[in-house]
Amino acid sequence: MILARFYYYVLTRRYRVKIKGMEILKSSETKLFLPNHQSYIDPQLIAVITALHSDFVPVVSDTFLKIPVISYFLKKWNTIPVGEPGSKRETADLKKIFLQVINTLKRKKNVILYPSGKITITPIEKIHNKQSAFVVVSQIPEEVRVIGVRISGLWGSMWSVAWMGERPDFVLTYLKGIIYFFANFIFFIPKRNVTFEYVDITAEAKLKAMKDRRTFNNYLEDFYNNNGPEKATYIKHLFYFPKSKRKYPGNLMKP
Repeated sequence: MILARFYYYVLTRRYRVKIKGMEILKSSETKLFLPNHQSYIDPQLIAVITALHSDFVPVVSDTFLKIPVISYFLKKWNTIPVGEPGSKRETADLKKIFLQVINTLKRKKNVILYPSGKITITPIEKIHNKQSAFVVVSQIPEEVRVIGVRISGLWGSMWSVAWMGERPDFVLTYLKGIIYFFANFIFFIPKRNVTFEYVDITAEAKLKAMKDRRTFNNYLEDFYNNNGPEKATYIKHLFYFPKSKRKYPGNLMKP
């Protein structure tokens, strides 16, 4: 809890976080959180936000378990590892991952699972044919609530594809973040507005999961993209620099 509070403080020097549906986040019911995935920073934000209110277990790509320091904290959270999206291991481990998630929920611990499995490369969220969320929700314990988390404000962050037109290098971006943190003397970091909207979608999600995977995934996509394609927002990294003049990468779909 102390580490979560400290890291939340660090992150909120840069990110002005607005939370909608706080009563859902604070409720004592066991929850399966299903967020959209705009960037590599939103898992960090949702992790510390959740940790301030309850125990949870994240489902994370095993790539991050190979990064020093990061892997330490992921293991402390009893992270459920999954192979890289599209890899043979991801497919082979699906049943194992499903059992771990279900057993964790039965122990009344919350779980954070990203249906897309990777950060978006467009200003709208796409689940495509991913099946992890569908499989879990279709057999989720009756008492568990399914919570959709609609995240906005991070499309255009250096942690997102909208920064360079490709998925950023996690370690390099993290190091840049540390440099900017101190280069702004901690207290003068330009702020980025980010919104986390928590919505109880239990009934609808279960109903869609009873049909088929495509119906379920289309439902999630509609939920995440309810406000339409998000416009990329570029915020300067140093307070003593002029306004950011960064342009939207030409290889990406226009918002």
